[in-house]
Amino acid sequence: MARIITLIPVRISSERLPRKALLDINGKSLLQRVFENVRAAISGDVAVASPDEEIIDACGAFGARAVLTAKGLPSGTDAIADALRVIQSRDGEYDVVVDFQGDNVNVDPRVNLPLIDMIARTGCDMATCGMVFRSPGEVADPNSVKIVMGLRQGETEGRALYFTRAAAPYVRDPERVGVNKDYYHHIGIYVFKASSLARVASLPEGVLEVREKLEQLRMLENGMTIRAKIIERLKLVDEAPADVNTPEEYEAVKKCIP
Repeated sequence: MARIITLIPVRISSERLPRKALLDINGKSLLQRVFENVRAAISGDVAVASPDEEIIDACGAFGARAVLTAKGLPSGTDAIADALRVIQSRDGEYDVVVDFQGDNVNVDPRVNLPLIDMIARTGCDMATCGMVFRSPGEVADPNSVKIVMGLRQGETEGRALYFTRAAAPYVRDPERVGVNKDYYHHIGIYVFKASSLARVASLPEGVLEVREKLEQLRMLENGMTIRAKIIERLKLVDEAPADVNTPEEYEAVKKCIP
């Protein structure tokens, strides 16, 4: 059986909502709620990864394992790779690493379960997920990242050929029968083969990664395989935002999460 660990990267700093990880949500901090959601849904070990001593101390207060990572790492992927290195030096090798963001308080951690299975079934380096765009305006928005995949009608899983902020792929012949015209919105949830996570963290930034500001392109530029699952539901509570980045989202989450 595969040995699985979920790592939750967290930083104390946040430009739009300072110290959000430690903000109270009806009696528990945002971070504690994320940790408990993950632990209840995903088998294996769970640990928080942070460069901040205050986060490490907060984890100790509610009984979570935490790893102090290096400061100034360029991405979340680099942060969890650093945490994995520390943990494996103490506890031995893992097979699969789930990267679950520390502000995803209303994301259902169970969306990771088919991604873990995908790693086992296909041997891909990384598995992620997406949702079908419902609005043409969202497709045109460069803040909404697109997954380019060649899925046929009815298929929900495939190899990710590219990630982009552009509206891609272009449909040259929209009247052609049988062509799937869906666009897929990338959801930033990642599951790695552990050995692949260590490899990607050792690679330099990619040319396309720098241009698009999308770290997953580093993997594709270096011949690594990413697969994606199209999901229909992401949230635990539909009425609340998936994560917390602004004061408005914080207030909305407090109203919807008991």
